Amino acid sequence: MKRKGLVITLAVVAVVVVWAVSAYNGFVTRSEKIDGAWSQVENQYQRRLDLIPNLVSTVKGYAAHEQQTFQEVVEARAKATQLAINAENLTPEKLAEYEQAQGAVGSALGRLMAIGEAYPELKASNNFMELQAQLEGCENRIAVARKDFNDAVRSYNVHTRRFPANIIGNLFGFAPRDYFAASPEAAKAPTVEF
Repeated sequence: MKRKGLVITLAVVAVVVVWAVSAYNGFVTRSEKIDGAWSQVENQYQRRLDLIPNLVSTVKGYAAHEQQTFQEVVEARAKATQLAINAENLTPEKLAEYEQAQGAVGSALGRLMAIGEAYPELKASNNFMELQAQLEGCENRIAVARKDFNDAVRSYNVHTRRFPANIIGNLFGFAPRDYFAASPEAAKAPTVEF
């Protein structure tokens, strides 16, 4: 009889241990997915930043007197390049700062692209058209990467709140993570002036 009780106790302990390990590993897997998704967000923003020098050079050849716009694009790119955020400590403030820097790049690029509309010969340039298409592709990739990041955060946050996994999460310090949200400035259309 004692032996049967010991076997049952060991079986219950084994089930609890297996469950705890599984829950912990679920947190680790989801956390790593968030980190990977954030890397893709940064990767796509970097791709856009890498296109900017080529785009500026192409437009400069046709619209040399638009120096202020070129300077704004270069400054926005430089500021965005200097801002580095670690996926482990994404706070709403850091995400807002990052989005603001990227929004400034997007706004400056919008003004640069508008220059193309004012210069038909530039608009017809193969280089400009190719760079414009690549930039469009970048914007689409950025949107997908941000969505994937938010999906990973949602999955992780749900896991951190579900019972009984939240017991393991709290025990090992797994806290909910913040979503990537557009800045309030993103709702405003950029002003284009010539």
